[in-house]
Amino acid sequence: MELTKKRWGILIASCFINLCIGSMYAWSVFAGPMAKYLSQLTGTTLTAGALAIVFTVTNSVGPITMITGGRINDTFGPKKVIFVGGLLFGGGMILSGFATGLGFLVFAYGIVTGLGIGMVYGCTISNSIKLFPDKRGFVGGITTACYGFSAVIVPPVANILISNLGVTAAFKIIGATFLIIVCVCSFFIDKCPAGFIPEGWTPPASQGNKLNQNSKDWKGMLKSPIFYPMALILLCGAFYGLMCSALASPIAQGMIGMSVAAATTVVSILALFSTGGRVIAGYASDKIGRINTLTVAFVLAIIGLICMYFSGQGDVTRFYIGIIIVGVSFGAFMAVFPGLTADQFGTKHNSVNYGIMFIGFAISGYFGPTVMKNVYAADHSYRRAFLIAAVLCVIGFVITFVYRYVYKKLTAINISDSMTLKN
Repeated sequence: MELTKKRWGILIASCFINLCIGSMYAWSVFAGPMAKYLSQLTGTTLTAGALAIVFTVTNSVGPITMITGGRINDTFGPKKVIFVGGLLFGGGMILSGFATGLGFLVFAYGIVTGLGIGMVYGCTISNSIKLFPDKRGFVGGITTACYGFSAVIVPPVANILISNLGVTAAFKIIGATFLIIVCVCSFFIDKCPAGFIPEGWTPPASQGNKLNQNSKDWKGMLKSPIFYPMALILLCGAFYGLMCSALASPIAQGMIGMSVAAATTVVSILALFSTGGRVIAGYASDKIGRINTLTVAFVLAIIGLICMYFSGQGDVTRFYIGIIIVGVSFGAFMAVFPGLTADQFGTKHNSVNYGIMFIGFAISGYFGPTVMKNVYAADHSYRRAFLIAAVLCVIGFVITFVYRYVYKKLTAINISDSMTLKN
């Protein structure tokens, strides 16, 4: 009874933590000023696109600590993991303020901050999902929404700091502030006990849930045929979102001709609707099913990306419509996957399992911005990248039906095996 009430406080602390580490999505606001600063310092010409490698590395290293930190979380609890992750996250941002070259920035923000984000994000999401087996979709949506909402709050604050104190001071101030918040909030996070059932809730006894009662560790998950369509769905769903998030400000300036201030607003709009998409999709997935929600998200993403492609002739209205739809659909994938992973492979080893599943996200975090940068280098325009992303979304849409086929087959096998054991 006590934990049933206390879990809401733990959820609030987790949301504050994710609000801090989600500042990663505001990278494009820092990219331009930091490129200018390093160009002046080193005498070489660096662009915001050249600094996309920093965002790419940040995304790519996250699963390393999601998996290792997840193992510690599953064994000892999330408190210590989040505290250490907070030190890495905030420390990496502070170190970024001392960067004198691209290599040091990649190390500080890309590697140190990225490893911290992986440790913290994996623990807050997994522990919250375990505490709310009755509201997995909704809680997955709320916790990931706070992660995304950071990019609504941070850009205007960062812009003020950059304008008045410079980009290096902005890194130091924001990094120190977030380090303190994450580390303090970590003391309010308690480990969810195995088999926790909230007061007044009875787990459903449907055949679909019986399939998921036996928790699988990472080896069992990798042996399961349903893991592979799930990983591909996440890869396709994250590609376009990370591609746009990494370079939202440069895209708005270079393709539409917006001012720096207007382009910063685009970053916040993308993050705001991504946040809304997470809450809505998380709630919807509890009602209509996780895979149905993801299928709809792919359809929306295709529409949004096509709008952005045709806005390349300076159509501001179409661009805003596209970026809003992209934000909503991308948020859906971030919200639904924690619950989907727990549904399929159980909650016992969910921290490690979700960390491995998140590798699909990390791969997209590398290829999304890289494709965007290479397309711009070849075409002197970002437009073709939106078509490439749309094609991947079509592929992802098809894979959702492969997932359904595999799931039905596994369900039939499970029922058959249960009947055999009874006989």
